[in-house]
Amino acid sequence: MGLACGRSICEYSLMLRSARVFLLCCLPVVGLAQQAATAPSAEVARLHEVFAHPPDDCKIMMRWWWFGPSATKPELKRELEQMKAAGIGGVEIATLYPLALDEPQSGFHNYAFASDEHIDNLRFAAEQARRLGMRVDITLGSGWPFGGRAIPVTQAAGKLRVERVNVAPGSASAPVPAMEAGEKLLAAFMVPGADRPLDYRQVHQLPMPVGPRVEIPGASDSERTVVFFVSSRTGMMVKRAAVGATGFVLDHYDSVAIRNHLENIGDRLLSAFGDHPPYAVFSDSLEDYGSDWTPALLQEFERRRGYDLTPMLPALVGDIGPETAAVRHDWGRTLTELADENYLEPIHVWAHKHSTLFRSQTYGFPPVTLSSNRFEDLPEGEGKATLRMWRAFSDTRWAASAGHLFGHPVISSETWTWLHSPAFRATPLDMKAEADLHFLQGINQLVGHGWPYSPPEAGEPGWRMYAAGALNAHNPWWMVMPDLAAYLQRASFALRQGKPANDIAIFLPEDDVWASFKARSQGRKSATGEFDETGSNITMDESMPEFLGDQVVEQVLDAGFNFDFIDAGTIDTLGIPYKVLILPDVHRIDPATYEKIVKFANAGVIVIATRRLPDTAPGYREATAITARVKQISTSLFGGQMAKAHFVEDEGSLGAMLASTLNPDFAAEPATPDIGFIHRHLEYGDLYFVANTSNQEREIHAKFRAARRFGEQWDPFTGKTEGLPDPKRIVLDLQPYESRLIYFSDVPLSPVERDFKVQSRIDISRDWRITIGNTTVRLESLGSWTDVERLRYFSGVVSYDKTISIDESALQPGRSVFLDFGDGTPVALPEPLLRFNMRAYLESPVREAARVYVNDHPAGYVWHPPFRLDIVKFLKPGANTIRILVGNTAINELAGADLPDYRLLYNRYGVEFVPQDMQNLKPLPSGILGTVSLIESRAER
Repeated sequence: MGLACGRSICEYSLMLRSARVFLLCCLPVVGLAQQAATAPSAEVARLHEVFAHPPDDCKIMMRWWWFGPSATKPELKRELEQMKAAGIGGVEIATLYPLALDEPQSGFHNYAFASDEHIDNLRFAAEQARRLGMRVDITLGSGWPFGGRAIPVTQAAGKLRVERVNVAPGSASAPVPAMEAGEKLLAAFMVPGADRPLDYRQVHQLPMPVGPRVEIPGASDSERTVVFFVSSRTGMMVKRAAVGATGFVLDHYDSVAIRNHLENIGDRLLSAFGDHPPYAVFSDSLEDYGSDWTPALLQEFERRRGYDLTPMLPALVGDIGPETAAVRHDWGRTLTELADENYLEPIHVWAHKHSTLFRSQTYGFPPVTLSSNRFEDLPEGEGKATLRMWRAFSDTRWAASAGHLFGHPVISSETWTWLHSPAFRATPLDMKAEADLHFLQGINQLVGHGWPYSPPEAGEPGWRMYAAGALNAHNPWWMVMPDLAAYLQRASFALRQGKPANDIAIFLPEDDVWASFKARSQGRKSATGEFDETGSNITMDESMPEFLGDQVVEQVLDAGFNFDFIDAGTIDTLGIPYKVLILPDVHRIDPATYEKIVKFANAGVIVIATRRLPDTAPGYREATAITARVKQISTSLFGGQMAKAHFVEDEGSLGAMLASTLNPDFAAEPATPDIGFIHRHLEYGDLYFVANTSNQEREIHAKFRAARRFGEQWDPFTGKTEGLPDPKRIVLDLQPYESRLIYFSDVPLSPVERDFKVQSRIDISRDWRITIGNTTVRLESLGSWTDVERLRYFSGVVSYDKTISIDESALQPGRSVFLDFGDGTPVALPEPLLRFNMRAYLESPVREAARVYVNDHPAGYVWHPPFRLDIVKFLKPGANTIRILVGNTAINELAGADLPDYRLLYNRYGVEFVPQDMQNLKPLPSGILGTVSLIESRAER
């Protein structure tokens, strides 16, 4: 039986523990001590073995974009085989807009989404993936959010439409706004005056009209305004939809709508898989922008909150007095509950009924909460594509927290969404730099965004999605992808071992966020056809940074701790499985939740409130009595009687308090905010992932709280383990964007390796032969091939060849010979950092990646610091040939070509996309740019 990741590794661990218990019970008493001593060593040895050869289900996946759809079986087979060869373990099939028009002469055509031809190609792709041992997930729709042709307007995304009609002095009635299909008048209110903003504190509800006009009782010689509230629809259409998949986004608060979608689209897509269902079905980030209503909301609101919202509707758009925030809170909470029960839960149940798992990005619009993640099997986050995303609130940390709280051992993230825009600009080092940020937040399964399906007739570099990453074999640097994929696979495996060891929970003030919600104006389409995503704050995660503030997360990390988010729902059901709970500027809180917090504080959990103490009831009903109870609990908890409850008014001192209260888990000297860590607690040890997130080399003295008798470093590139001379005194010399795995145990570990001291350095930068296609030229010195005019726009692979002579003395035991390309060049970081353009701010001396052969033997890859390889085992005395294959990016070719304008495609299918950042492209430096040296080293103790 082999170790596996995910659910299977948990099952394996349980079986292994059970087997050990069984064996111990059956062994003679005389053998018990020996068995107890050898079992941990065998377990650690097994861990080493599997780390060196991790299971396939720890490999990265790719979101596989089928454009059109227009996929054909030969190309599907070819691309799956390319992925398999590169170390990619699976795909998520996502179907998007067409990228080319039908052409009868060539036979190219786009077929309809969910048509027989589409289903047949899905079936073929699933069969081929199964043959290759690859995982297949599928998105339950086309584009996003869910919806399409099967959704009538009566099931379309809901919106509270608010119309204001000025009433002239002396008028006794006002016209009722015209109603379209799917709309219904809810109520009308009269407000004195006509100026904006209206004074809703003097609002009066009017009788419902019986005709086309509403009567206004009482004459007035002043202007007045009638405000109409209409149950309406956002009008949002599915974004990036395939042919035949256009239509309204469905109402995420209406169980009838999602049931309709699952029956018409979900069942149809799963029919392609027959008796082998996909590993998981997928729901992308909820981007139902502006949806804040559903026809059944008034009835559901009264059933859940205990009062009629109708007379309070003005509170959703204006200030009606002290109760405004409480009413908005109750409205927001109702929306969340409806999304949970009528969207997430039905999909979860449906997935299990079809013998598959539900993978979900549970954040966005509608306002789902952290607790909403209980309705999924595989939580997923998403990078916001900034270098500092791991040091702030993020959807990635949100998903990881949910996975930790709800016991999901595998937590994925949509990775490289906006990586180094435009398409084909990203490098392998960019990919590693962002992946490490996801690992630092608790992610252990990467889903790359993404792999564009591209038929041969599309040419080079082929099709690409409108936004950023195009991470397929059309990249000239693709030859190093197996090395990058192996690193990501081993890191993912390591970060699935044991359990998360985060000390701190940061409470999400969801009640305060609900109270901030406000109904906005009707969403509209822009000139490019995009739905207007602005003007709505009906979202929990996108509102949260404003409420958490800028300091809490950074203070926790800089004090040497790691954390998860937690919310009231998880505390109510799961408790507080952490040493510290932080309440950041919490205003409103349910006293039932607050009393549970007190209970855990009495049991030893340290509770810290910052900026303020909770002092207000969340909702409208019984607000006075509940507010008094909340204040009473705050006084009792933080009034000095509770030794483990603290109030920190200035969050700048939070980190110092944490460090004085609890032993830091990780400390670096000198301290630097660029070094991050994540800690996993295993049965026989503790494992840390440490990453340098900066473009500068950092040498630190690292102190780990879980350091034990023995320590070792795990190399995620090679799978080798190396003992540390002193686990209590560890010096880490971290190259830019370098990461390490450090393992501690009381079980004896790998032997300590010797250090290598440089003996000599020989410059071999001159007289290389380069070959491009059938042309070979000799270079006197190295430099960018774009300096040669005819190669200025060349994207591809160039071969560098040279013969060197090696003295036999350099090959003696205990010697190493490194092929060294020099250091990378740091690039100044823009301030502020670009929000949607994550990258590694380091230019490699090899642009952008290389594979090295010594005497025709593959010797390794060069694409990340340190830019060197130990090639001693491939060398021989005398003459040796070195061949270096260097690949750049596809940007040079794109810069030299006329980009498509898609005019006819837009005319045929509408403007479903606009390419991002493709204007003003320029060729990038390419090839070996630095000094290449041979470094002879000798091992010393």
